[in-house]
Amino acid sequence: MAAPLDDVALDQLFRSGRTYNGFTDQPVSEDQLRALWDLMKMGPTSANQLPARLVWCVSQEAKEKLAACASDSNADKIRKAPVSVVIGMDVNFHEHLPELFPHTDAKSWFDGNAELREASAFRNSSLQGGYFILAARALGLDTGPMSGFDGGEVDKAFFADQPGVRTNFISTLGYGDPATIFDRSPRPAFEKFNRIA
Repeated sequence: MAAPLDDVALDQLFRSGRTYNGFTDQPVSEDQLRALWDLMKMGPTSANQLPARLVWCVSQEAKEKLAACASDSNADKIRKAPVSVVIGMDVNFHEHLPELFPHTDAKSWFDGNAELREASAFRNSSLQGGYFILAARALGLDTGPMSGFDGGEVDKAFFADQPGVRTNFISTLGYGDPATIFDRSPRPAFEKFNRIA
């Protein structure tokens, strides 16, 4: 059984971790992006579906293309971040299950059921998006996950060659500038939104 993480680790992952609206000029390397993926891919998904498909916008050209699909305030964040990331979801994830979940015929669970694939892709790519944020924090990086974009336009710009892949959300990535965060919003006590049955 694993031991609980110490307070330093818990602070970094949760209590002190923040959503950043801007970043320092410190670059993020491709090795760091690969290390981030190698952590986030280990997070659990149903039947090891792993439906997330990421586009790491590192070049200014790619960031401009993504910014053109976003609201004005988000477009500026995307352009200025060291990296901006499209977290997509593949509704045809089941085609990879013979490799990713080989001990049973999991692909057959989803064949011919587009509604189930859609729900599973959204749920599990959202989980992977959460793992992306925690993996980034674990590696000393910061994120700025956001809505405020036209998903159809992002799909056309980045997934036109991948039928079945659609955008879930986008995020910026880098070393957060503390001057760009807001005061932390309230978090409710356990009793407000929980019950023990």
